[in-house]
Amino acid sequence: MSGIEINSVLIENRLFKPSAEFTARARIKPDDLAALHKRAEEDYEGFWADLARELIDWQKPFTQTLDESNAPHFKWFSDGEMNVSYNCIDRHLAKHADKTAIIFEGEGGDVRKLTYQQLHDEVCEFANALKAHGIREGDRVVIYMPMVPEAVIAMQACARIGAVQSVVFGGFSAESLRDRIEDAQAVMLITADGGTRGGKIVPLKEAADKALSSGCDCIKNVIVLKRTGHDIAMQEGRDIWWSDAIAGQSNECEPVWVNAEHPLFLLYTSGSTGKPKGIQHASAGYLLNAITTNLWVFDLRDEDIFWCTADVGWITGHTYVAYGPLAAASTIVMYEGAPVIPDGGRFWKMVEEHKVTIFYTAPTAIRALMRLGDDFPNSYDLSSLRLLGTVGEPINPEAWMWYHTVIGKENCPIVDTWWQTETGAHVISPVPGVTATKPGSCTLPLPGMMADVVNEEGESITEANTGGYLVIKKPWPSMLRTVWGDDQRYADTYYPKFGGKYYLAGDSARRDENGYFWIMGRIDDVLNVSGHRLGTMEVESALVAHDAVVEAAVVGRPHEVKGEAIVAFVICKGERPTGEAAEKMAKELRDWVGEQIGPIAKPDDIRFAEGLPKTRSGKIMRRLLRTIAAGEEITSDTSTLENEAVIAQLQGKA
Repeated sequence: MSGIEINSVLIENRLFKPSAEFTARARIKPDDLAALHKRAEEDYEGFWADLARELIDWQKPFTQTLDESNAPHFKWFSDGEMNVSYNCIDRHLAKHADKTAIIFEGEGGDVRKLTYQQLHDEVCEFANALKAHGIREGDRVVIYMPMVPEAVIAMQACARIGAVQSVVFGGFSAESLRDRIEDAQAVMLITADGGTRGGKIVPLKEAADKALSSGCDCIKNVIVLKRTGHDIAMQEGRDIWWSDAIAGQSNECEPVWVNAEHPLFLLYTSGSTGKPKGIQHASAGYLLNAITTNLWVFDLRDEDIFWCTADVGWITGHTYVAYGPLAAASTIVMYEGAPVIPDGGRFWKMVEEHKVTIFYTAPTAIRALMRLGDDFPNSYDLSSLRLLGTVGEPINPEAWMWYHTVIGKENCPIVDTWWQTETGAHVISPVPGVTATKPGSCTLPLPGMMADVVNEEGESITEANTGGYLVIKKPWPSMLRTVWGDDQRYADTYYPKFGGKYYLAGDSARRDENGYFWIMGRIDDVLNVSGHRLGTMEVESALVAHDAVVEAAVVGRPHEVKGEAIVAFVICKGERPTGEAAEKMAKELRDWVGEQIGPIAKPDDIRFAEGLPKTRSGKIMRRLLRTIAAGEEITSDTSTLENEAVIAQLQGKA
């Protein structure tokens, strides 16, 4: 075997069809989905043009749908003009002025609700404040805030006046903030005195001051929201309290009508491999897929209460908190804080109290809550839920089943969504009233998303369960336009193979006998063991299928005989096994993986810890695990880790 082809050795056959009751009420029914796919296949540009005219309000209608003249720098609807904030707020006021747009809950239990009219007024006041401090169309504004309504207000205000916003996750360090400010050459920073997480204050202003003290001469003003009320330093002439900035400002602000291709936002990747990449998204194309996927995948209805638990510092918080649901006139829930404060029932208590109908979270969160047992979710009334979703990484089948049975009570379809910061919106996902689901599979591409699995030559792999490169063969509206300030890096990263014809996702995937897609991990996470190429996700799923295991991460380390040895980092239910208990459990798990997959997949080394090294957004830092597995010194930045103590455990030092 040669090239990218990957052995798939973990097969999941359980199938869950949507109920007749759900399908009967669903926005998209089987015939509708078939018609959408047929239209996209027969007239790709016309398909997207029709949707853009139907779902977006245009100030100046477009006449050109797709411009491929400078491929791979594609343009969509490029002679049209519109405004994202207008589409998210103003156009709803005639019918939905008094409808709740945002339900916010703080970690301490404080609740605040904003109607669409109130959201409009606060966005306009803040937009006028930005203009009063010199912000104009095209200026970059960095937002470094806790998960509070003002974060969305700031994002919408920037969109309203044509400023290009870049949200930096509040868990990032001062150094990460500085790098992003300098790369974007931002002229304003919007932050808060602090946020709250895990009962502690996250000192955002302190971190911001540290970032600005070592560069960032481009920043002229800092607007500071008073959230925690603790003492902070304010620099005269530069820093302005949010309340002072909006004082006396009008609650009317005419939207700036921008070109469809005008940059809406920059969102930086972590930069763990060097200079952070500013992923640049355009206004109209991004908003179009944000709307279509909210309608198709989440089956949004007027009465829904939609809670996506992602922070607005990530793409999920952009598309499924700040923009898409609002453009669809939905009610969203925002929560500032940790999911286990005061205990592991916090999420479920909020579902009960706010009557959440759609719940969208990461597999990491699901596994962490599953580890705490069933008593917490069983203590609350979760009957309001009608749809569940997962995002961020492949979900292992056992976590999927727990989500299905304990949280969804076997009544809620689960939409397992595959997409990326770069894609802007869902690419592969079940459509809940139509698609039968399999635990761990993101199922099938959405209409107009031409995803495929190809070999080293770029040819479609037709053999079932043979892995290859995951690609998207045609441009789509919400795709990234470039890497900010570095067009060549964009082309080299996303169109490096196949003659530059296909978008390369960087993930390996396979399709099963039903054509369902299974994500097998990042291409660079593929293990090469004695000539067999194994996806890390499959070994992890086998480990987590064991009753004693709640979470696992698998990486490779060099091996002189086999090429690579498999190293597994495992979190068990209950206390972490040590000594003889750890040796016994390790043997049991090796044998288990051998039974589930085959002897070739048995981990050579199993290490137990109380947690995995994760960022505060819940992403496992796999590069860090590879460093630990190889016994190398950790030189990368670990300041974004949720819990640094697990490092010593994984290294065998604690």
